[in-house]
Amino acid sequence: MSKAPGSDERTSVPHAADRHDLIRVHGARENNLKDVSIEIPKRRLTVFTGVSGSGKSSLVFDTVAAESQRLINETYSSFVQGFMPTLARPEVDVLEGLTTAIIVDQQRLGADPRSTVGTATDANAMLRILFSRLGKPHIGPPSAYSFNVPSVRASGAITVEKGAKKAVKATFERTGGMCVRCEGRGTVSDIDLTRLYDDSKSLDEGALTIPGYTTGGWNHRLYTESGLVDPAKPIRSYTKKELHAFLHHEPTRMKIAGINMTYEGLIPRIQKSFLAKDKEGMQPHIRAFVERAVTFTTCPECDGTRLAEGARASKIGRTSIADACALQISDLAAWVRGLDEPSVAPLLTALQLTLDSFVEIGLGYLSLDRPAGTLSGGEAQRVKMIRHLGSSLTDVTYVFDEPTVGLHPHDIRRMNDLLLQLRDKGNTVLVVEHKPEAIAIADHVVDLGPGAGTAGGTICFEGTVEGLRASGTVTGRHLDDRASLKDAVRGPAGVLEVRGASAHNLRDVDVDIPLGVLTVVTGVAGSGKSSLVHGSLPPGADVISVDQSPIRGSRRSNPATYTGLLDPIRKAFAKANGVKPALFSANSEGACPTCNGAGVLYTDLGMMAGTSSTCEDCEGKRFQASVLEHLLGGRDISEVLAMSVTEAEEFFGSGEAHTPAAQRILARLADVGLGYLTLGQPLTTLSGGERQRLKLATHMGEKGGIYVLDEPTTGLHLADVEQLLGLLDRLVDSGKSVIVVEHHQAVMAHADWIIDLGPGAGHDGGRIVFEGTPAELVATRSTLTGEHLAEYVGA
Repeated sequence: MSKAPGSDERTSVPHAADRHDLIRVHGARENNLKDVSIEIPKRRLTVFTGVSGSGKSSLVFDTVAAESQRLINETYSSFVQGFMPTLARPEVDVLEGLTTAIIVDQQRLGADPRSTVGTATDANAMLRILFSRLGKPHIGPPSAYSFNVPSVRASGAITVEKGAKKAVKATFERTGGMCVRCEGRGTVSDIDLTRLYDDSKSLDEGALTIPGYTTGGWNHRLYTESGLVDPAKPIRSYTKKELHAFLHHEPTRMKIAGINMTYEGLIPRIQKSFLAKDKEGMQPHIRAFVERAVTFTTCPECDGTRLAEGARASKIGRTSIADACALQISDLAAWVRGLDEPSVAPLLTALQLTLDSFVEIGLGYLSLDRPAGTLSGGEAQRVKMIRHLGSSLTDVTYVFDEPTVGLHPHDIRRMNDLLLQLRDKGNTVLVVEHKPEAIAIADHVVDLGPGAGTAGGTICFEGTVEGLRASGTVTGRHLDDRASLKDAVRGPAGVLEVRGASAHNLRDVDVDIPLGVLTVVTGVAGSGKSSLVHGSLPPGADVISVDQSPIRGSRRSNPATYTGLLDPIRKAFAKANGVKPALFSANSEGACPTCNGAGVLYTDLGMMAGTSSTCEDCEGKRFQASVLEHLLGGRDISEVLAMSVTEAEEFFGSGEAHTPAAQRILARLADVGLGYLTLGQPLTTLSGGERQRLKLATHMGEKGGIYVLDEPTTGLHLADVEQLLGLLDRLVDSGKSVIVVEHHQAVMAHADWIIDLGPGAGHDGGRIVFEGTPAELVATRSTLTGEHLAEYVGA
């Protein structure tokens, strides 16, 4: 009996288009990858694991995701490409089966003072439309509710060409929501003039004490050669007119030192150059100056809401847009759910979905007016996820960099559900991860290693999670590791008193933090841990704080320059060869003149993407050939910078190159698990966890009694956590007090004292729910942390 066309027999043959179910990588050599070949299944959740520095990011971000983005960028016109970042083709022989890659990394959100959680997502835009439709009294379009839009009024005449030319009077008006006083920042600044200059001196005598205003520099000459003030007269002797010209003069074009320049008073100049920027993005010495010279207070006009009076007065019911943005997002979601207005039903549905996504992802404790720059790396990553959860795109490759960073074990389960949701929509999900709870949900696991740096870069295992457990690789062996509770804990040598702490969501907290021991502060995300540790310690406490803020550095910065290691190395080379230390700096006299010490030449191709190529003169070594003739212990400076920390520690430890100052810094780098880093590796290539540990190694050389660490296990492999615990023990045993904000159960189990905040996040948190030893926490199981820790140690 014949079968009808289109029956099962016909459809059982797979369509040619359905054969592309793998991403094929052949011969990947990016960074430390050693000719890696691998096939990654599409529409599955693949976890990449391995020790820090094993090549996970090189494979996932620098090869697969980078090539996907490069190919997409090439589809744009050369004009558009000119405005896009230049992406070089990764070092790989074959890359097939790529789909559009969306990278959800841990880079902080823009630190612009006017950027908030609401503006970083669509939530604020939707609220503005809602208030422009329903707000009473009606004050204007959505822009009238935006603190980023100033009100503008203008009038004039326009010429209309209609037969005979005709001039028409016209006025232009735009209603914005920006507070006039603080310009949408929510705070106003007051400048302490005594920090700007010494009024007993004249300008010629160096009265200005502002960074960048040194005597003889352009900033200084602007005032001394303007002719408006007497540079030889002490500032305290200025007349009223001179003082106004010096401090408050409006911007005016004039000729100064033979050049047309804009002269303006010192205060508006300081406000534009320093105060318009985010403090966290400043160089340390400039940030220190701003903190000394400027006090920020809540704007008295808008009471910190950033909004003009009209925007604050327009309300839906009794709620203004300022009230709505200040609400905890979980409460705001409930308020929106209570609105019943058919005319804006689709808008309410979309807003409801966005706000529910915040709650679902564990960020319901935030408010929309929270400045974006204050979010942690993990929080920023989850805010970025919200954009993709409701996306209609499928068959996309989502790439995540440790999505469990900053998450309590309770919240990791939620994150796992979200990753599985993205996969189940038909997407390929690639995750770089160390946490066993996150590895457990993988459909496919790729383990890189076996070591870090040059000892890594190969595939040790690929397959299922069960296969990884039985594989015998470093990750496989440590996957079921569980730290046990200590038999005995250290006793405190004193206490650090915190009284009435009320920063952010803290509820008038009183707590004694023990000194001379390892204290772990824990609790669910948003419970108030950072507010307690970073925002409430008594002023004047001898504290060294190592947080997760990014290290600011160019591609010329490297571990040797950042830690100060290059100074003793340069001096050792100079002493051994009888020449100047400056010769051994690629940023100074020793730099290759062709590439100016960069090691590469950048060619701008105008409308097309620029290219970079290794400098032919120095072959990428960054130094002049004559400098490389000077040796120390048989090695030149470029060979030393190519060494790993472990090699360099041995090299400077004995023999002709013996340099105790260099060895001390190298020992600290090895202590924090960075023995595999090369001394000259650009800081821009380091992961977030590596940067934090580099900061820790640098701070360990400082004299301070109390160390405050913010999640030091970030980016650490299970096998490296043990080494970190040893380092924390050594710090405590040397007489330091160590306070760690941490979620990793191994660190909790190893603590002498635990302070648990909660019970929930946002206004449901902010209280101390437990203080005591880990053993007591496990025995009582009175908190979420207690339950998870008991489960972890098998109690």
